[in-house]
Amino acid sequence: MYVGRDLTQLGMMSKKEWSDVELAHFHSSFQQITPFLNAEGVAIHRDIIEEIKARGGLASSEASYEHGTITPAD
Repeated sequence: MYVGRDLTQLGMMSKKEWSDVELAHFHSSFQQITPFLNAEGVAIHRDIIEEIKARGGLASSEASYEHGTITPAD
């Protein structure tokens, strides 16, 4: 579950200032509501995607053949 700043707070900041967790959460949320987004929503989602790409993608916490998982300390 996401616990953090809401989109109203983040909307007043550059996407470069968002954390990876914030980018991942809102990217996932926008993906789920894509058919219902207006032009402004599509633009915000596109900016989120561009920032994720600029950072080289987001780290995956899933295990693969190359690496195991690390349990985050909460």
